[in-house]
Amino acid sequence: MAKKILLAVGIIVVGILAAFLIFRYQTKTFSPESNTAFQDGDLKINVFYNRPFKKGRVIFGGLVPYGKTWRTGANEATVFETNKDLVIGDKKLNAGKYSLWTVPNEQSWTVVFNSTIPNWGIDVMNNGEAARDPKHDIIVIDVPVMWTDKEFEQFTISVERADDMLELVFAWDKTLVALPLSR
Repeated sequence: MAKKILLAVGIIVVGILAAFLIFRYQTKTFSPESNTAFQDGDLKINVFYNRPFKKGRVIFGGLVPYGKTWRTGANEATVFETNKDLVIGDKKLNAGKYSLWTVPNEQSWTVVFNSTIPNWGIDVMNNGEAARDPKHDIIVIDVPVMWTDKEFEQFTISVERADDMLELVFAWDKTLVALPLSR
């Protein structure tokens, strides 16, 4: 009898594990993982995020509502890592690893670097709302939105050189946001 119960529990555990792996694979095919790596001398910046596609949808003000915290990608929290201190606006971001959040609005985005990194970036117990805890915010800065004629089908984060500074660039649909970074 004990062997049958143990076998049944084993089958259930294997089934749950298989279902989880299939679910994870399916979500990653719709919004694949990406890693933006930037290096300039001894400075290394890495951004890990998931890249959803537009697929004909209204993105900002639709799929991504205005005025609400967004995990800045899909599937998991976006992670920003730097090996050197950076200056963002008038604030210092110490070398380290941070979750990266945004609050998109029509004219500007609020970009947030937070010291905690939640697993999924959303709180499943709270209607799927962003899992950002504002008491762990390190930097909160507003950045103007730019619009482009070029349409970005897939959400993209990049680090670009701009004269004597860097920009953390977010692009999706016809929206472009560039956050200045300096050393």
